[in-house]
Amino acid sequence: MSRVRVDEDIRPLSEFRAGVATFVKQIHETRRPMVLTQRGRGVAVLLDVREYEKMQERLEILEDVYKAEEQIASGDGIAHEDAKARVLSRLAR
Repeated sequence: MSRVRVDEDIRPLSEFRAGVATFVKQIHETRRPMVLTQRGRGVAVLLDVREYEKMQERLEILEDVYKAEEQIASGDGIAHEDAKARVLSRLAR
């Protein structure tokens, strides 16, 4: 996902209400998120659906890595060679 461009991607909620279709088109074309503000404060972020799905997939992977690090720290991990042997035996089936 591309970074927010402050001059283009932060808009007041009132502007968004007036031009929803235009803003949705911009989000879809640029793949950048849009921050909506109300009274000068950020209140919502709009994302293209595909960008949101990519973000969710990345988050799931990071959660798996975090869980694995916790398991290793608590002594629940297995040696590399054992893990490799398990994977290879499953692939051979």
